[in-house]
Amino acid sequence: MSTTTTTENKSFEITKGINGLEKVILRETHGSSVEVYLYGAHVTSWKNEHNEEMLFVSSKAIFKPPKPIRGGIPICFPQFSNLGPLQSHGFARNSFWTIDIDPPPFTPNVTNSVFVDLLLLPTEEDLKIWPHRFEYRLRITLGPKGDLILTSRIKNTNTDGTPFTFTFAHHTYFSVSNISEVRVEGLEKLDYLDNLKNRTRFTDQGDAITFNSETDKIYLSTPSKISVLDNEKNRTFVIRKDGLPDAVVWNPWAEKAKTIVDLGEDDYKQMLCVEAAAIEKPIKLMPGEEWKARLELSAVPSCYFRGKNDSNKVLEGT
Repeated sequence: MSTTTTTENKSFEITKGINGLEKVILRETHGSSVEVYLYGAHVTSWKNEHNEEMLFVSSKAIFKPPKPIRGGIPICFPQFSNLGPLQSHGFARNSFWTIDIDPPPFTPNVTNSVFVDLLLLPTEEDLKIWPHRFEYRLRITLGPKGDLILTSRIKNTNTDGTPFTFTFAHHTYFSVSNISEVRVEGLEKLDYLDNLKNRTRFTDQGDAITFNSETDKIYLSTPSKISVLDNEKNRTFVIRKDGLPDAVVWNPWAEKAKTIVDLGEDDYKQMLCVEAAAIEKPIKLMPGEEWKARLELSAVPSCYFRGKNDSNKVLEGT
């Protein structure tokens, strides 16, 4: 059983997903689609016009609250990882969001797009562990060329004059053909914190990031565009971001994957997390202030030049 809701002359479908959890389906006229669960405002599927899945979801993902969903695009708020007193990655990803039927205007809007607006407000239980009132408004947009855009607006609604700080990430799991054949470009020569070495700070020395072992790094002051090159699929993911200065690159590799109960033993080979984030410098909001961030994901055919993937064209947006 599903229902269709129309807003601003565009429609989305509300239906039941795994274990009866409600999800929203966005469909673009050329065939691309997005699925997002209201549990966690969690995007679990992003398909192109050829019905090819762009996101990885674990073969052992548990769609059962309060367990977060492994894969897709989890939202880490108000805390990234264990950088604070809360549960790892905060509570937004295992909270129930509502559809925001009357959101304030979002700018810039994407013409000829389909979208849904979601809203998270703190529960009394949330306030016990993080005593701050807020409004988190999220617009999930599927553009006319199949691009996926997540626009976040977080407002401090405390009435006692208290500011708050938070860290944040879109923990995007990209679907890749073989992690050993994938490279990330746009982060070379930058400083990063290595989570496998107690967040010690290093400077990247390579021409690109490639993978042959566990990787868990927070790159700092990153550019607004990053590319993930998957030569085997002749596909390049382009990450464009605003308000999210950091980027986390993570793959658990074989040994760590065995310790993650909701990740299949070989799943690590088909996934790569490149996460647009605000971590090194926590965001501080005074009462009434609002923070805005935008993440745009697109997938394009990889360009070749003399047998080498020319990511500069991708990074330059050409």
